[in-house]
Amino acid sequence: MSDRIFGICSLLLAALFAYSAFLIEESFLSDAVGPKAFPLIISAILAVSSVFIILKPDEEPKWPTLSRFVEIVAAIVAMVLYAEFLPIVGFVIATAVVSAYLTWRLGTTPISSLVVGVSISMGIYIVFHLLFGLSLAKGPLGF
Repeated sequence: MSDRIFGICSLLLAALFAYSAFLIEESFLSDAVGPKAFPLIISAILAVSSVFIILKPDEEPKWPTLSRFVEIVAAIVAMVLYAEFLPIVGFVIATAVVSAYLTWRLGTTPISSLVVGVSISMGIYIVFHLLFGLSLAKGPLGF
């Protein structure tokens, strides 16, 4: 029963996300795809996943223990803080910090997670900013 409740809530979230995407105003200078495409794709994937969960729930779902639930909440807090600090410290620094934290919480050593966090941050920066020319949040260091 809890899976179906989760599926229904996720389906409602997908509908809200799609509705919000349709509210995005398009400029006459936008590209062929437009700014609505990505949010609509995400909402469609979420909707399909939600319907699958509703139609075929787990018979015996296993809920996380309290310590795992705290880890999940900490990951959510990290992502919210990432969104808040992104315009302040910039893409590279914010992404390196949150990637390092999340990989550390997934079980890597602190040094490995720091290397992975910086690598992920720089890799995304190189691909999306330098190769594709997309604008990413600039931090106090100018990148």
